[in-house]
Amino acid sequence: MPVYSELFKIGPWFLFEHFGFQWLKYRGQDATMDITLALGCSGGMMFELIQQNCDNPSVYKDQYAKKGWGFHHWAVSCLPDQYDDRLAHFQSQGYAAALEGAVDVGARAAYVDMTDHLGGMIELIEMTPQVEDLFTMIHQAADGWDGADPVRRP
Repeated sequence: MPVYSELFKIGPWFLFEHFGFQWLKYRGQDATMDITLALGCSGGMMFELIQQNCDNPSVYKDQYAKKGWGFHHWAVSCLPDQYDDRLAHFQSQGYAAALEGAVDVGARAAYVDMTDHLGGMIELIEMTPQVEDLFTMIHQAADGWDGADPVRRP
């Protein structure tokens, strides 16, 4: 994280160790995964660093095997009543949901595999009030950040 803070002025980082899921599917099959993620902002853009802490099959291992380290996905948000239609739209275009799940606060998310076409995946995020509050807090913490307390655990 420090290199991203120094090079790109991203921060502070909010660290979520052993990020929780209510349920998870990897390529249509029930799955489990242990990940740690860090979220931070620079200007109006949010960045996410993800570390997989287990050997289970995953979208992260898939991407690494194909391309090595680097860009994995970017996110597109939608309101809860739009989520199913947006995911169905991507799937109707021939793009598979490589990962689907719900996080501990109940919001759903899916990685749509567009790697062959766009070089990475699209993450569809259900923008519930809890997710919006979290993202707003992270953005506000970055606004005018002076470098103090660079890694925080919410």
